[in-house]
Amino acid sequence: MVLVAGTGMTAFNRRKDGSGFRDWASDAFEEALVAAQIGRSDIDALVVASESDYFSMQLNPASVLSDDFGLSGVSCQRAEGGGASGQVAVHAGATLILSGLARRVAVVGFEPSASYLSGAAVSELYGYSFDAWTDGMSGVSSTALYALSAKAFMARCGATHDDFAAIAVQNRTYACDNPLAHLPLEITAEDVRDSTMISDPYRRLDCSPLSDGAAALILTHPDAAPESRRACPRITGIGAGSDRVRLGDRSDPGYFAGKEIAARRAYAMAGIEHPHRQIGLAEVYDAYSGAQLQAIEALGLSEDFLAEFRSGCFAQSGRLPVNLSGGLMGQGAPVGATGVAQAVSCVRQIDGTYHSGLQLRDPPRVAIADTHGGVATVCAVTVFSGEAE
Repeated sequence: MVLVAGTGMTAFNRRKDGSGFRDWASDAFEEALVAAQIGRSDIDALVVASESDYFSMQLNPASVLSDDFGLSGVSCQRAEGGGASGQVAVHAGATLILSGLARRVAVVGFEPSASYLSGAAVSELYGYSFDAWTDGMSGVSSTALYALSAKAFMARCGATHDDFAAIAVQNRTYACDNPLAHLPLEITAEDVRDSTMISDPYRRLDCSPLSDGAAALILTHPDAAPESRRACPRITGIGAGSDRVRLGDRSDPGYFAGKEIAARRAYAMAGIEHPHRQIGLAEVYDAYSGAQLQAIEALGLSEDFLAEFRSGCFAQSGRLPVNLSGGLMGQGAPVGATGVAQAVSCVRQIDGTYHSGLQLRDPPRVAIADTHGGVATVCAVTVFSGEAE
């Protein structure tokens, strides 16, 4: 068992104040350290999540941040898995504690996705996060690849763009109650349908923004947490999986098989046999609106996901709320920070300390965070619980 003794997070936005990723990462780390009620000298290891050196222009950011944080001498490493980088870092930190190699681990994710490079340059770099030879260097964009997967998904299950538009509206609406969110918008489904077509079926408002920001966790062994923090939420399951890189090599390009594998492994570790009954909250990777529905299906959160979605099951007042943070589309998407921020949301919801307009009246006993890189090529799922074992 691994306790999440402290959490920290900056606003996700486009920074125009001259600050950089080292400032944001330091702010998130300091907030988490204070929340954990321990000192920096108590930290045994640091795990840093960052997708691309091109965004930060910093090779080996773990050593630089270790120095900035005053952690010289600790074990430090970088975790990278494309969009899954944040959750991969959480898993690495949890594994250090479960293996006995560390007792208190700082996990920090960051990305300057919005402020350092032009949108065109970032779009080109994202193309290289798939198969650079067959996709990125041929000019295929990430939106086009997600759109192809979405089209296959729609053809198989009957989802429509109206379903996707409803997700885009809902997530941006939640973001209006999230003071850390990048894109809080009061929009309608008609606004989504009228926005610029990027790659059918995805329009501009179906897509997540480029964001800057950082998030942090302090993970501890139960015996290494201060007495006052030993009842805090814990990580009870971690699971990772993968799929074929190229959509054309998959038996069903619209199904997130790697995500199903990751979820199954995380659930097994956490002792979850019926996820659609036992999980009370999910933060899933909605780089595009349709990807949220694809995630709900692959994560096994419903026995009839499309009908339950349309009936409001995954809304704030429903059985299993999804992406109350606003998700990537509303809260924002600084890639290395995304998965760590999902963990922050889950932990604070379980603790009952989330943003007042979004905190569930009955805090969930079990929550999951889900991220992926590529089109659900590298997948990572984490289960959080507020129940003592």
